Amino acid sequence: MKLKPLFDRIVLAPKKTEETKGGILLPSVAQDKSQIAKVVAVGEGNTPDGKEVKMLIKVGDEVLYSKYAGVEIQENGEMFVIVRQADILAVIE
Repeated sequence: MKLKPLFDRIVLAPKKTEETKGGILLPSVAQDKSQIAKVVAVGEGNTPDGKEVKMLIKVGDEVLYSKYAGVEIQENGEMFVIVRQADILAVIE
């Protein structure tokens, strides 16, 4: 199944966090989730109320997004996050 975001939503593939910090193994529940992700799909930009939103993010961009933004889903064993364009804080160049 391929995810196709609607309206001003963006599908992100978060980067994996490192398993160790300074040689100490941290369990996954103690680690902060990554806020850096690769854009895998972008919606068309319109909102449900008909206002046009210009999409500034494109597929392949590496972005920094808000820590508690979006909805996490798992598809074919991979984790994805679906966020609104407004939840993207910066494009990493």
